[in-house]
Amino acid sequence: MNALHTLKKNSDFRRLYSRGKSAVTPCMVMYCRRNLDGNSRVGYTVSTKIGNAVTRNKARRRLREVYRLQFPNLKSGFDIVIVARRRCVEAKFSKLNGDFLQACEELKILETET
Repeated sequence: MNALHTLKKNSDFRRLYSRGKSAVTPCMVMYCRRNLDGNSRVGYTVSTKIGNAVTRNKARRRLREVYRLQFPNLKSGFDIVIVARRRCVEAKFSKLNGDFLQACEELKILETET
């Protein structure tokens, strides 16, 4: 993931939390909003309630990998924030991938096959 395509600023995260659409699954909460740039940007949030630093980093790595694998199937031009939930750490990768796709379908950011 290129550094240009990640969300870093607190103001970007807050804007998505307040004005973006959200989708909730057992493993994650996804916030999404169209941006003017045309490139998709993504940010990850993992609370300290999930566990210590090792556990949080594991959750973050798993979410990054799910996004990386599904990136070609997503529409471009969206800001996305993925918030990990407690089940994200113990869930099988296939469950995590399924939850990601379910959230994307709910937010209508999946490319449609024609």
